[in-house]
Amino acid sequence: MLAIRAGTIKTMEEKGTIKDGVILIEDGRIEAVGRDLEIPEEAEIHDYPHATVIPGMIDAHTHVGIGEEGIGWEGRDYNEITDPITPHLRAIDAINPDDQGLEDARQSGITTVMVSPGSANVIGGESLAMKTQGEIVDDMVIKNPVGVKAAFGENPKRVYGEKDKSPSTRMAVAAEMRSALQKARDYLARKQKNGEDEPFEHDLKWESLSRVIENELPLKTHAHRADDIMTAVRIAGEFGFDLTIEHCTEGHLIAEKLAEEGIPAVVGPSLTSRSKVEVRKRDFKTAAVLARAGVKVAIMSDHPVIPVDQLNIYAALSARAGLERDEAIKAITINPAEILDIDDRVGSLKKNKDADLAVFSGDPLSLTAELKAVYVEGEKIEQEG
Repeated sequence: MLAIRAGTIKTMEEKGTIKDGVILIEDGRIEAVGRDLEIPEEAEIHDYPHATVIPGMIDAHTHVGIGEEGIGWEGRDYNEITDPITPHLRAIDAINPDDQGLEDARQSGITTVMVSPGSANVIGGESLAMKTQGEIVDDMVIKNPVGVKAAFGENPKRVYGEKDKSPSTRMAVAAEMRSALQKARDYLARKQKNGEDEPFEHDLKWESLSRVIENELPLKTHAHRADDIMTAVRIAGEFGFDLTIEHCTEGHLIAEKLAEEGIPAVVGPSLTSRSKVEVRKRDFKTAAVLARAGVKVAIMSDHPVIPVDQLNIYAALSARAGLERDEAIKAITINPAEILDIDDRVGSLKKNKDADLAVFSGDPLSLTAELKAVYVEGEKIEQEG
């Protein structure tokens, strides 16, 4: 057994913040969290009397491992730009566990990432949630898939417009989306009518997208501008499926609508230049406005767009722009876990959850706080330097 004693433990659960607390860990899982816990004699004790422990951080939207760090086109495997409708692509098949980005993430206290195909296609493929520690990607997976990637706005219309193919307008992006969803709906109806004992020609494209139609998986929707976000909401209403808004750059303009619809937002990256028209209103206040309206918010890096290893600083900048500090920590721990439907294992410090921890010398949202230690499933990660 491992016992971690710390000056401050932020559980991100009903227990809230525990002063001079203890976390007991057995076989990679949390056995107990609290104050004045009895520590078994045989336990190995790690003491952090002046430190703050939070759950291992979660980056809810990255291309880490699939957009490998520092090696050019050879490692860019996130956009298959030959067909705008590719729901059957699977991020897991392109992830290199040896990617420097995964090393950077775990060295910075990020123990879980969501890895997604890119946004060149209207429907891009299946995303997954995985740990940042490991040698074989299959062993690192927490949940696969967690959703199907889709994209509205400039990216798909630019990619295919340059090829003189559809879509080259926002109207065509929406039309391609509806057409694919209808084909998946029709495929599902034929499959159900056919019966289990009858031969049926399976199609991996529509098998994948059928899981969205049946509400087994959300459509994880790249959308920056408010009008693109509303197109996604409109289509989800027409077909009756769940979605998350990824990026949500202008979400602060329609926060009440997203709250009314109960749609979560994965916000970012906000620490970028206004590199294209649809991000000209990017602002760190977006997360705060959405959260105040009642939207469940996670903060992302979109690595390699901006580096994954500064996730807590992106949350800190959101706090400076008005996001309540505990809400900022939730946006990189329990909120992304709930949005990705992996909160049974990660995102908070609670009995039976994975013992994923980040230990800071002080406030995790402080620029000067030093990361003292990282644990993944109870194993202390060797820190560089």
